[in-house]
Amino acid sequence: MSRFFLPGPTEVGHEVLAAMTRPMIGHRGSEMSEILAGCDPVLRAIFRTERPVYVASSSATGLMEGAVRNGVRRRALALTNGAFSERFRDLVADCGREVETYEVDWGEAHEPEELHRRLRAGGFDAVTFAHSETSTGVLNPLRDLAEAVRTAEGETGDEILLLVDGVTSVGGSLVEMDAWGLDFLLTGSQKAMALPPGLAFGAASERMMARAATLTGRGQYFDLLEYDRYWRKHQTPTTPALSLVYALAEQARRIDAEGVEARAARHDAMRERCLRWAAERGERWGLSAYAPAGRRSPTVTTLAVDGPVAAPEIVARLKRAGWTIGGGYGKLRDTTIRIGHMGDHTVEGLDALLAATEEVLG
Repeated sequence: MSRFFLPGPTEVGHEVLAAMTRPMIGHRGSEMSEILAGCDPVLRAIFRTERPVYVASSSATGLMEGAVRNGVRRRALALTNGAFSERFRDLVADCGREVETYEVDWGEAHEPEELHRRLRAGGFDAVTFAHSETSTGVLNPLRDLAEAVRTAEGETGDEILLLVDGVTSVGGSLVEMDAWGLDFLLTGSQKAMALPPGLAFGAASERMMARAATLTGRGQYFDLLEYDRYWRKHQTPTTPALSLVYALAEQARRIDAEGVEARAARHDAMRERCLRWAAERGERWGLSAYAPAGRRSPTVTTLAVDGPVAAPEIVARLKRAGWTIGGGYGKLRDTTIRIGHMGDHTVEGLDALLAATEEVLG
């Protein structure tokens, strides 16, 4: 399990993969309800919420669209600082809502004071942003941004819902949905949850559900009112990806055994190990952390490459040596590499990757 360090999909444990070979069952029967009911408390613990966490057979992008269709009434402010926050922004317009962009450079984080200033002008009913921007490795200050939204909401009288892409943060850090007042939080199975791709998870506040009940055009596949109605009996509105649900049940057992807090601490330790290596050893090859200090993701480290070996060549050399990491994403393709240290990876496994990187770099 130590040779696959993409920032998603991540490595999946043998026991989890083996669980997918179980025979089919009726997805409307009591056995299915028992499986999902068993996952429920673990999912709530991961999301740090008392609210239901819905299971969708889709990628995380599906629940991004669901967040917009169920949560944006007319006009949203989209915070963008990389490829995936831009995708969230674009979905707002694609769903027929107005959108304004608060953009900062790739590699930077958003500032609560500026967010508050923009919202104070009024006219927004939702905010979208990515907590951990997978393309750059930047971790936005979610708690402070949420507080800025709540302050502006009180000043303007507008109900402003917080719609959060937690794709590479949920399951790898303690994202406090309830304590920070988030209205919709989503992630995908193939990131810090360490599952195969194909499932998405989302939790909605009571305010989000009340908003959804007033909106038309929620669609069918991601109608949160339907998800809630079915989840009350631990079912899904449509036919689930049953084999992936088997995998979820096994991984939920494993996450529960480790503990959510311990899992977050392990991810923090992997981030610090990767950053320390870059600071101590990376300079000779022109490698340095791309995200600013204090704003670095616990699950993916993006390294800027300005040395004798180009970024794509580093990825290729590691591949030939039997190791897989992420190349730069989008406009950073030729200037960065990305190391995914999420899911069930360990500091010891990361050390092996870093040693292999030194070897292929010479």
